[in-house]
Amino acid sequence: MYCRIAIFRIVALCLFFSSPLVRADVNTGIAELDTIFTDFYEGKGSVRTEALDTLAAMPREDTRELLQGILDGDLMFHRPSDTIVWAVKDGREFTMTSLDRSADLGRDGSRKVKRLKLNNSVRAYIRQLIAGLGLYSSNATERLAAIEALIDTPAAIEQATLDELLSAEQDQTVLHALQSLLTRKQLSSDDPTIRVTAVKALRTDLSSESRAAITRVALDDEDTDVRDAATSVQQYHEQQVKIYGRAETVFFGLSLGSVLVLAAIGLAISFGVMGVINMAHGELIMLGAYCAWAMQQLMPQSIAAALVVSIPIAFIVTGLVGIIIERTVIRFLYGRPLETLLATFGISLILQQLVRTFVSPQNVPVANPEFMSGVLHINGVFSLTLNRLYILAFCLLVFAALVILLKYSRFGLEVRAVSQNRAMARAMGVRSARIDSLTFGLGAGVAGIAGVALSQLTNVGPNLGQAYIVDSFMVVVFGGVGNLWGTLISGMTLGIANKLMEPWAGAILAKILVLVFLIMFIQKRPRGLFPQRGRAVES
Repeated sequence: MYCRIAIFRIVALCLFFSSPLVRADVNTGIAELDTIFTDFYEGKGSVRTEALDTLAAMPREDTRELLQGILDGDLMFHRPSDTIVWAVKDGREFTMTSLDRSADLGRDGSRKVKRLKLNNSVRAYIRQLIAGLGLYSSNATERLAAIEALIDTPAAIEQATLDELLSAEQDQTVLHALQSLLTRKQLSSDDPTIRVTAVKALRTDLSSESRAAITRVALDDEDTDVRDAATSVQQYHEQQVKIYGRAETVFFGLSLGSVLVLAAIGLAISFGVMGVINMAHGELIMLGAYCAWAMQQLMPQSIAAALVVSIPIAFIVTGLVGIIIERTVIRFLYGRPLETLLATFGISLILQQLVRTFVSPQNVPVANPEFMSGVLHINGVFSLTLNRLYILAFCLLVFAALVILLKYSRFGLEVRAVSQNRAMARAMGVRSARIDSLTFGLGAGVAGIAGVALSQLTNVGPNLGQAYIVDSFMVVVFGGVGNLWGTLISGMTLGIANKLMEPWAGAILAKILVLVFLIMFIQKRPRGLFPQRGRAVES
């Protein structure tokens, strides 16, 4: 009751003191302010709340700051001067300023100042007063915060005030919050018809607060019609929560699938065309992630620009490393897949040790740019994390670029010719050795790009690639060696399958079950979902 009167008084005074004539005296009345704080400090019960009401109703620009100072403990009682002061702790002493911050009161020991007594009810009361002051703020964020502070106590605001705010509000987000506040207030109406209307209005609101309010009405309301309406809405909410829960699982599955596709698509190119079992593929991903870290060290003031620049840098660096590996090691091992496996495994160990020696054996920090931080809220139960949403879009963009390159360019035509029939391609004048080198470099460059993306999702360290090498081979084999569309579909399928099984099987068992399924599938279709075509494929 006290809070309702206080907020109503605040709102009335906010309108009254908005005129220029009254604003001229907005920072006057320091003696009155001292009296109010004396009543609050020395009084008990209703005397303290009345002092807070008086403070909130004062025509001062710093009213909210004073109330927040009480709440945060920044306003303290100074014993020697017998006054309330702003106090900031500095070592074992406090630096003090007068209430209106016009005078520096020097420093004093911790025994000379005392915190203002607060209990939970007074804290809640102050928060509601601050919320009431924010309702007429010119800042939309402050108005929204004020409304959210009142959402659990809608009776604290008068209906006339709420109607006035609704008619004047222009910001759609704040307007939606005001409508939610109005609906919550109508739930406590004495008229059953109004309560039924409020219950129906909350049908599309899936926030946890609204669902809890509907549950309370369904259990406790005295009117049968209101309880029946609330029960119907409650059942609808439960159905929607299940549906959006499944949608969220699918999104996380697609997110995991996009990571698998990014990690595997470079391997699909080199493995499919050259038949090389590249165990150093994970370390190429790791080098790409370190490129993202290095660019952030060079451009610390612009994290977003550093991330964008690191994409071509990672492609070039890891692509050159891939070409060097192909020309110095792999070129002499074609046709001997087991030896390429052992050789590239050794290369992976060398790359890991080089990073440990010249960078750090520990993980290095890679920050997310602002545009990739946060969450996209769809409704009260369904939200999408922005970094995973961007990774999913980035995966599709990289996939589309590779498909266009391999399908519509001369290089792509020669790559497909070599992968389908190497001898015939040579006879037609295709320089297969050059194509092998460039193809391995392309696969390595794409692995580096995948590393940049993964740096936004996981820790960047020397062992980063080891977590993805096995999954990459699984995706490539399942989709069909050398088939990009097979890599995309198999990666997304495995990601969704993992996330669908995790709730009831757990993360580890889900991976095991996926692996068992994959083994059984390969027994039936050894060449994967989309096998390569060509005269030399079977050989």
